[in-house]
This record gives sequence, C-alpha cells and structure tokens, in this order.
Amino acid sequence: MIKIIVVGNGMVGYKFCEKFVSHASSKNFKLTVFGEEVRPAYDRVHLSEFFENGDAKALEMAPRKWYEEQGIELITDERITDIHRSSKKITTTKDLHYKYDYLVLATGSAPFVPNINGIEKKGVFVYRTIEDLEDMLAYADILKSKNSETTKAAVLGGGLLGLEAAKAVMDMGFEPHVIEFAPKLMPRQLDTRASKVLQEKIESIGIHVHLSKATNKILGDDAITGMEFGEYDKIDVDMLVISAGIRPRDELAKTCDLEMGVRGGIVVNDKMQTSDPEIYAIGEVALYNQMIYGLVAPGYDMAEVAVNQILGNSEVLMESDIDMSTKLKLIGVDVASYGEPFMPVEKGYSIIYENKTKNLYKRINISHDGKKLLGGILVGDASDYNMFHQIYLNGLPIPEDAEELIIGSRGEGGSSFGSVMDIPDAAQVCSCESITKGDICYSITEGGCNNLGDVISKTKATTGCGGCKPMVVDLVNESLKSLGKEVKETICEHFDFNRQELYDLIKINKVKDYQETLNLFGEGHGCETCKPLVASIFASINMETPNRQVGIQDTNDRFLANIQRNGTYSVVPRIAGGEITPDKLIVIGQVAKKYDLYTKVTGGQRIDLFGAQLHELPLIWKELIDAGFESGHAYGKSLRTVKSCVGSTWCRYGMHESVTYAIEIENRYRGLRSPHKLKGGVSGCIRECAEARGKDFGLIAVEGGWNLYVCGNGGATPKHAVLFAEQLDDATAIKYLDRFLMFYIRTAGPLVRTAPWLDKLEGGIEYLKQVVIEDSLGIAEELELEMQGLVDKYECEWKQAIENPEMIKRFKHFVNSDDTDDNLVFVPMREQKMPKAWS
Repeated sequence: MIKIIVVGNGMVGYKFCEKFVSHASSKNFKLTVFGEEVRPAYDRVHLSEFFENGDAKALEMAPRKWYEEQGIELITDERITDIHRSSKKITTTKDLHYKYDYLVLATGSAPFVPNINGIEKKGVFVYRTIEDLEDMLAYADILKSKNSETTKAAVLGGGLLGLEAAKAVMDMGFEPHVIEFAPKLMPRQLDTRASKVLQEKIESIGIHVHLSKATNKILGDDAITGMEFGEYDKIDVDMLVISAGIRPRDELAKTCDLEMGVRGGIVVNDKMQTSDPEIYAIGEVALYNQMIYGLVAPGYDMAEVAVNQILGNSEVLMESDIDMSTKLKLIGVDVASYGEPFMPVEKGYSIIYENKTKNLYKRINISHDGKKLLGGILVGDASDYNMFHQIYLNGLPIPEDAEELIIGSRGEGGSSFGSVMDIPDAAQVCSCESITKGDICYSITEGGCNNLGDVISKTKATTGCGGCKPMVVDLVNESLKSLGKEVKETICEHFDFNRQELYDLIKINKVKDYQETLNLFGEGHGCETCKPLVASIFASINMETPNRQVGIQDTNDRFLANIQRNGTYSVVPRIAGGEITPDKLIVIGQVAKKYDLYTKVTGGQRIDLFGAQLHELPLIWKELIDAGFESGHAYGKSLRTVKSCVGSTWCRYGMHESVTYAIEIENRYRGLRSPHKLKGGVSGCIRECAEARGKDFGLIAVEGGWNLYVCGNGGATPKHAVLFAEQLDDATAIKYLDRFLMFYIRTAGPLVRTAPWLDKLEGGIEYLKQVVIEDSLGIAEELELEMQGLVDKYECEWKQAIENPEMIKRFKHFVNSDDTDDNLVFVPMREQKMPKAWS
C-alpha cells in the first residue's frame, strides 16, 4: 500500500485529507497525518469566536472519529524534526521514524514577532492558536484580580488579524489600542479613504487607533507596563497581542535541502511539487509565483492540486493567477476587496461613493473604455460583493453608466446587476471549496437536490467563510424555478408552509393557540424556530402580548426584556417622539440609581437601563409604570421608536410640528408586532435631523404637507428609504402607513426587514404604490380595519405582568428557590459599570 504522510493538521492539511478520501482511487493509499497541536484541525478563520463561547469543539473541522472512519491515522501533539529524503523517512521529537512514498508539507505559518527590546516580557502574546487565546484569558484574569480599574491592552498590527485581536481584547473587558506601523489600517487591502472610514467606525465603538508607530521598546521589569515609540512618545498598557504578519513554517525543508525562497517559504511548481518531486508543499508554507498566500481559499486549491497529482490526475494544475479577493466582517463592519483594489492611472479610473454619516465607502475601478470592472473596495456594506466579484472574474458587461453599479438604477435605487444566472457555469461562486455556479445548478437540475440544505450537503458550498451564501441561495432558487418547481421557504420541518401561508391559515381559521396550530397545520412537537414565529403571528393578528403563551416566546419576549451578555436584562421605557418631562426624567434617574443600572441615551431618542437582574424586572417596571411609563418594546420584533427633530415648535427652519406628529404615530403603532423590528422618523424640514430616510418609514415636512418614505434601514446593510408619496396631509399619511405596515406584516418572511422585503417584492416600489395608494388588490379598506383593530387592542404588556401574580412567578432565577444569581460580576467603566468579560 502506498504511504502518504501529511505534516500539519491545520485547515489546509485537513482539506487535503477530506479531498483525498473523496476519490475512489484513494483506497490504495495509507494516509497518516501529524498535528503539532493537541487537538484536531480547527477553523482559524473564526478563531475570535472562541472568546464568545469558549467552545473549542465548535471550531473543529472534523472530530477524531471522522479520521478513524476514513481510515486516516491522526497523530496529534507530535512534531516532526527531520526529513530524510534518501531513505524517505521522517523523524519525530520522540525519535520515532515513519516511512513515506509521498510527503505533503502543510505546516502553515507562524506569527511574525518583531525583534523589539523587551518582547519576551510577561503579558506579551501572539494571536494564532486556541492555546494562545487560553493563555491570554488566563493572564487577563490575573490582571483584573490586581486592578479594579479598566486595563489597557494593545495590539501590534492593524491588518485583518490585528483588528480581530482588538475586538478580542475589548471582549475581555480591556481598553483596546491598535498600533500600526503604516499610516493606515489594513494597508494591503484598503486605500487611504477606505481605511479612514474603517478607522472612524471602529473608533466609534471604543477601539483606539495609533498609526505610523514604530515600537522600539517594551516597558516594564518582569511584565509589560507600556510601549515606547520615541523618547517622548509612549503608551501605558498591561497586555500586548502581536499580530504583525506571518512567516512560513519552513524549517523542516531546511533539514533536507529543499529549494527555498530568499525570504523563506518552500518553492513549489504548479503541481505543488517541491524540488523533490515526491514531496509536496501546500498552504502558507508554499512559495508559489514567488508569493506566500495568506488566505484559506488558495490553500484549499493547492490541496486539491496535490491530491490530484498524487492520484495520477496530472492535468489538474494550480492557476498562475491567484485571486486574492476577500470579504470579511471585522468587528461588525463589512470589509471587502476584489480584483485590483488600487487602480494605477495607466490601467483605468475609479468611481467612489462615500457616506461618512453611515461609515460607508464603495470604490469601483473601471477600464479606460468603461467596459470592464477591474476591482474595487467595499467598507460598511459588502452585500454586493458576490456580484462585483463575479463581474470582475468573468468579464461580464457593466452598465454604460458604470456609477449605477454603486448608486443603483436611475431614480429607483434598484440593482443594476443582471440575473445571477447570467454568470457563466464555470464561475467560481464558493472560493473556499472551489464550487462553481455549474456545480450548484447541476446539483439541482441533474443531481436530485431539492433545496438549499441538499445543495450544501452535496457540494459543501457556504461551509467555509460563508460569504457566498446570498449568491448560492439565489442560484438554488433560480434553478428550482427553471424546473418549474415552486420556490418556497418553509418555516421548519414542523410546518410545510411559509410565514405568509401560515399567517392566512391562522387568521381564516381563527386559531388562538400554538398547540392548536400545530395539530391543525403541522406535525411533531415544534421547535425554537417555529414557536416564536407563530407567537409573532398571533401578536400581528390579535395584538396578543407575550404574556398569554409564554412557552412559545423567545428568551427576550418571555421576560419582556433584552438579555445581555452576562445574563442581566435591559429596561427600556417608551419615550414617544423623544419627548419627556423633567418629572419623568427624574423618575428614570431615581430608578437607575436605586437598582444600580448602567444608563445610556440611545440614538433612538430613549434611555436604556442595563444590568437589571431577572427578579428585579417587575420591581423596576412597577415604579416606572406608576410614574406613567410603558414598555418600549426594545426586546420585541415590533415598533421601537419614531424619532423626531424639534420641528416648527422650536427650530427656525421647521415647516411642520414634527414632535406632535411623531408622538401621534409612535403611540398609534406602539406594541405592533411584525416580522422584524420597525423604526420610524419624522423630520420637520428637508434638513432631516430625524434621519427619517434611514428608517422603515419616514416623514419629511415640505411645502404642502409630508413626503412619505418607506423601506429604509440602517444596521449591517444600510439602505435609504424610497420616496413613496408627496405632500400628504396628516390623515392621508397615516392611512397610507396603516396599509403599508399591514401589507408588510401579512407578506414578509420571518426576520425580514422592510428593505430586503421590498427588494424581493415582485414589481418593487411601483407595485407597492399600486397596492397601497391605488388599491389595485381591493384590500385597502381591509388593511385599514385590521390596523385599527390592532391599535384598539393595545395593552402595555409590562402593566399586564405586574398586575397578575401568576405572571410575576416567571421572573425568578430558579424555579425552586427565591435565591438570586450570585455569579454576576461587574467591573467599573468610567462612572458606571459593565459586565465582567467572560473567561
């Protein structure tokens, strides 16, 4: 039997194994894999998720049992020290010898640690392995036990991993500082303006950025106490995380005189062969085209090539041009670059869109003749990345007015992209797994797949970084439609209906309870997907509060409060239109002080109180309700706020009384449950101080009345609301809002906000106008009556709860005891407090 030894059980080493055993001819080979770490291969791309749950198993690429089932010998916690090419053997640290016929080096890379005076001090870490993260958490606990004040931690390096590390130290409860040698963040991926937008965004969430800094000394005796950049340029820090780049782990190649690059890395050809044809190198240790590729997708491609070469499929070669396009979410911010992100003037020109108020930056680079997309950069909103990437990769045609790729079609804000089916079958959609459009479509048209889950199981598309999922979903749906099959997203395995269908069934049959719904229209016992969805439908039809059927609510609705990361809850009373009397302000202050709550004024013009324990919620709400407050529904998929400016009441530019109107609208729709949260805004003039065009619905005062905008939202994918009707009087604007909101509630999918709902609505904004304004479906009066019925049925659910002794019983930490949660730990933050970071 032919013996293959793989040295390295990282992501690329694992992928070699996975691809190898998928071939029928692999049965003639014996595969042995060595991993230096104690655990099997895990997902380093999502390493920072370890700080969220501490679950190393969740990051595993495959459990040990998988290797056994595939006949692979996995040896972990063992390092290879020597390669003996003449005898085709390797030696381990335990002086064990293993023979090979083919050797695959997948040793990856190690963090580059710069030669800085004092770098060896305690409190200095690298950010590479789970063990590194565990060491950081342990050291963080030591620091916190010695110091009650907020501790500073620095990250050396402002690249991709550096920013991930900055988020990690912030999650540990430290004040994070990013130290970057270059004059901008992510210097390899972003231009100066994009980097500035990213910097402003991450600084807004509390991460401090220091650019153009060359560290010359780590301060402190035994442990780090600071960093020195110049004689008078220093920073005090108690921890340092180094993320200053990588160096290939090529030391094994040096033991047997394989050809090396001048700056490291094992030289390979397009077959992934080293200078010894029976030794292959893949991943970050391989020097291909004089480059080390630090992304996972090229490493997976290298693994595929090496597998085929060893199995005799010699025509499978590595492409000469490696696509370094990437899309990531860094600290909650979308960042993507593709093709040529920096455009030399001799190759083409750039079109740039920048919105500093929303931290958005989009750049597309176009050829001089205006016919080709050559590359680009996206910061803040990368929802169009997949289509941009495919247009670039496949040379697809672009609009005559190329700026429409960024700003949308003229006048409508819609997409200027063609159908996803226009891209060629050979186009690579999932770069992590090298899955093409053809692979996805054929799995449905020829391979027997009937839904997205089937396609993922068959092709493994979306299982890497997940960035391709939106395009995969579209391809699946379009392929199903081409076969004449109905494309319907069912709720779950217990209900073979989508939300709209189940909504109609419950309404028509006047069903009142979840169990009755399950008996009539479903099967099984239900799950955590369908229960909250059905609860939402009951609320949208009957204005039912979560108090009636507590068992089917999600955690937040069950306890009428948002659960926070340390198990405490937030209290958010409604402050309609942002208007509040001094007496009510005093009450909020007294309650916050009495229960020691963290207090924050939000962008939605209300005051949030954080840190309430479960048993305190009824006590707090009793005081607030006695003072005239009611639930702000900050925990529900419902109306949150209707933001207002001061309008003509105070502002010299105000054209209408926006505060009064905002209060009227907020009080009308308070408690209104819907597929997703709703936000509104009312601005007293076109200066737009209430940001009404960034809301699900917004009204802006103009001469002759109100202009009504719908289907905008901020968040992860910001979108301006679209002008819906002009110069409306108060009554007409509310009539249109009633119809619009009820139509959305009836037809939207679960957890779909108004902006993506409109994007998917056949006919778009013009169709919506026909339904709401022109009453093309003949349901306008019905929609108005339904909304009025919900308005008339409104009750404050917290008032219900505190007045009912049975309901109060659920607000206990333990069902069999009145004890409170004594595991809660807070740490100081400025003059208030915050939860202690998880360890």
